[in-house]
Amino acid sequence: MRQPLPQRLLGISGKLLIAAILGFIILPAVVVTIAAFNSKAILTFPPSAYSFRWFERAVSYGDFKKGFQAGLTVTLWASTIALVVGAAFAFAINRYQFKFKRALEGLLLSPLIVPHFTIGLGLLMLAAQTGLPRGYPLIVFCHVVLVLPFVMRCAYISLQNLDTRLELAAASLGASPLKILLTVTLPLLVPGLVSGWLFAAILSFNEFTASLFVTTQATQTLPVAMYNYVREYADPTLAALSVIYIVVTAVLLSLANAYLGLGKVLNVEQGR
Repeated sequence: MRQPLPQRLLGISGKLLIAAILGFIILPAVVVTIAAFNSKAILTFPPSAYSFRWFERAVSYGDFKKGFQAGLTVTLWASTIALVVGAAFAFAINRYQFKFKRALEGLLLSPLIVPHFTIGLGLLMLAAQTGLPRGYPLIVFCHVVLVLPFVMRCAYISLQNLDTRLELAAASLGASPLKILLTVTLPLLVPGLVSGWLFAAILSFNEFTASLFVTTQATQTLPVAMYNYVREYADPTLAALSVIYIVVTAVLLSLANAYLGLGKVLNVEQGR
């Protein structure tokens, strides 16, 4: 049956609106990608000639390599600690009732609404007042605070989707609570936990605002190194590095979605 004209116009308008929003979001990435292949040492669009020279500089520049190593160190520690702590808190909030439960949940999720520069500045002031050095422990702690809500979200949704009858069946067969946790619960939570770790790693590695306050020249992460670079140079190196960022992040998320099912983990797709 043919739809009425107003309903068809509404459907077409909705599709055009979605296309416009997607174009608005994607357009900057397209411009940066094209500008990254500019052969000249000046950011121009569109380029008059194309070259891969800035990609070579992006992967060979000394500060970028040190920033990558520092960022990787911070990311591995922060995402792993956040995974353990976030999964434990998600399990406690999902399975138990206790006093100030909602207050604790709100506190743990507060980095989602508190500006990152506020957290970074607060930690910088705390370090200055207590004499705590601005080394890797402080940076890792800062990143754990920032990525913890995302790990908790993934772990909590996985717990919500978990069929508790499997745990009850194991208990009825005489399994202890610890054995149930290790042999039933955790294996079923692996997709959510891995997804949470991956999100935490991507967010930690890309974190700039808070890192700017708590890092030093010796411990600066890659985004901070990029910020320092753009203060001195105006060539397309950062555009090339941004393209590498986009490609690597897209590949990681695509693989995670293919093998872990991010839609279900994030509760986008319903069902068990």
